[in-house]
Amino acid sequence: MGTLDEFRRLGADVRNWGRWGDDDELGTLNFIDAEKVAEAASLVRHGRVFALGVDFSSAGPQGAFAFRQNPVHVMTVDGGDVTTLARYGVGWSRNLAAHQLGEFFTDNPFRFNDDMIVMPLQAATQWDALSHVYYDDLLYNGFPAGSVTSLGAYHCGIDKVDAKGITSRGVLLDLVAHRGAQTFLEHGTPITPDELDRVAASQGVTVGRGDIVLVRTGWWSRFLSTGDGAELGAGLDWSCAAWLHDHQVAAVAADNLMVEDPVSGVEGTYLPMHMLCLRDMGMMLGEYWDFQALAADCAADGVYEFQLVAPPLRVTGAVGSPVNPIAIK
Repeated sequence: MGTLDEFRRLGADVRNWGRWGDDDELGTLNFIDAEKVAEAASLVRHGRVFALGVDFSSAGPQGAFAFRQNPVHVMTVDGGDVTTLARYGVGWSRNLAAHQLGEFFTDNPFRFNDDMIVMPLQAATQWDALSHVYYDDLLYNGFPAGSVTSLGAYHCGIDKVDAKGITSRGVLLDLVAHRGAQTFLEHGTPITPDELDRVAASQGVTVGRGDIVLVRTGWWSRFLSTGDGAELGAGLDWSCAAWLHDHQVAAVAADNLMVEDPVSGVEGTYLPMHMLCLRDMGMMLGEYWDFQALAADCAADGVYEFQLVAPPLRVTGAVGSPVNPIAIK
């Protein structure tokens, strides 16, 4: 168990503030340059596509946290409205929506359906923006935490990624296969930097500048069988922040709910790796990704690198974003 003093020393060691200028809001995504994007594209050999996103539905992983719920999907126009609104809607001038829909559906063959969704932006497969987590009243690169207002994040919002995008070489580190686990890595056995090195070596893959590291713990497979979004599993130990920093990784994502181990390895604080990655390094975290099909393919052909395309939605001032990442081999 580490101390807060040790945590702060590691924070100072991995901090990238000013590395790409005082106004930078991209953090380690700066490691992804044109050459890296071209390298990632060159990894596509067979055209096999793997969707790494999970369902955004009422059966999703949220609900265990009172402040974050599963998506609510609502139909605003459907086939049941056609006959009724064609009969009553046109004359219902006090109800503008009914009136307009009635005009659409009267005396012509045109029909349509519409819907909407209400959800936290981090309800399922997602990116954490750099403004999502902070400490000592400062965001990444020293921006004030107060710049995140009730109307959104002025600094380090997910929209700042729009021009950069997130496309790079992806590397899957399959901890489930490495440990010989049948389903997932049970809680109480956090993933260490040394173990990441051993997994990469056993898979014959290297991790370097600008890569996006995907860590398979098996948690999502477990959730699909139990439906228990609150079940704890293993994640990255907080010391892995130094490993990610030393390898100049652009971003890291996992198939579990927090990327890091859910019980803090630092006395007196919660989710220390979130603070080290998002606030100190400027490294985005991806959560609730699905690596099942990708892992099976990597095991079959022995190739654990691929092109990864995972741009967030351009939600102005948001501190996170849904994403449907795509791996291409």
